[in-house]
Amino acid sequence: MQKKMQNVIDVEKVESNRLKIIISGDVLRQNIDTPFAVLQESLTSDIKKVDFIAENLEAWDSSLVLFIYDTRRLCQEKNVALNMQHLPQNLQDLIGLAFAVDRNPSRGSEKFSTIEEIGKKTLELKQKTADVLNFIGNVLSGIGRCLRFNSIMRKIDFFAALEDCGPKAIGIVCLISFLIGLILAFVGAVQLQTFGAQIYVASLVTIGMCRIMGAIMVGVIMSGRTGSSYAATIGTMQVNEELDALQTMGLSRIDFLVLPRLFALMIAMPILTMISDFLGMMGGAFVGVFLMDIPYQEYWNYAFKAFRLNNFLVGLFHSFCFAIIISLCGCYSGLKCEKNADGVGKATTKSVVCAIVWMIVVTGIITVICQELGI
Repeated sequence: MQKKMQNVIDVEKVESNRLKIIISGDVLRQNIDTPFAVLQESLTSDIKKVDFIAENLEAWDSSLVLFIYDTRRLCQEKNVALNMQHLPQNLQDLIGLAFAVDRNPSRGSEKFSTIEEIGKKTLELKQKTADVLNFIGNVLSGIGRCLRFNSIMRKIDFFAALEDCGPKAIGIVCLISFLIGLILAFVGAVQLQTFGAQIYVASLVTIGMCRIMGAIMVGVIMSGRTGSSYAATIGTMQVNEELDALQTMGLSRIDFLVLPRLFALMIAMPILTMISDFLGMMGGAFVGVFLMDIPYQEYWNYAFKAFRLNNFLVGLFHSFCFAIIISLCGCYSGLKCEKNADGVGKATTKSVVCAIVWMIVVTGIITVICQELGI
């Protein structure tokens, strides 16, 4: 019994439980839909083995690879033995490489009880904590080498990172900060107008922006803009095996990649925060002067009276801490990126989420400390 599938692909039932697929001639730009459909019909429940015969195979392209791949996958689903020994060795290698990676990791995964799952997550958390602490230790060692002028950090990398996270970020920081100051003034005015104290909108916006809101907004912007960029850039280097090349050449990835980005963000963030404070005050002034009919000189008089150096320095300290968090989260996520395109996307997302979460945690800690110290 023989079914004709294509000029170059034939399937033949040689025994009651065995199929033979004969491939001959040139398989170039072949439409494999029809041959594969006929193969599915022939692969009944009584078939136990399928043999590939390619003694007269000449030229072939990816269409043949796709046909063999689909055939092997179909045989695995139906628990049918597949013999590919008669195929050319290079073709066997391609098919083996295609099946080397499990494309459905969830299939056949082991089920754990609740207690076992908790234990598994605890061990994973322990390993993750150790990796993070090791990374932080390596960064501190790199900073020490830099202070001793024994680092391989290049100045050109530092200035490139500084340009990216500094001047190029001013536009978006100015826009968002102005709008935040405007919104903060609107929110305060709703309650202050009830008591006829709308003039204190200037004090509210000034204190809020200088102490915390300016630093918070710059931190969120830079985590989404610069932190994700760090993770994507280093993650792409991981995919392209450039990080392995650096290690092979004996170059420290911390000195070469992390330190320039860390130092650049530590310098740029406080400056951007000062710009954010001023633009936030300008946004509040827009609401107070043009929408609440507060005299221009009176508004700025109350704003300058509310300005305190300790509030300003607390905001700068927040921004300095945020710069460290954003750079470390971005670089760590990039260095731990999986070597595929999906891994780069996950690393980028993880860097932004971790940076924002840790910024909130650090903000709470600093706020409690300042409250206890009376700052």
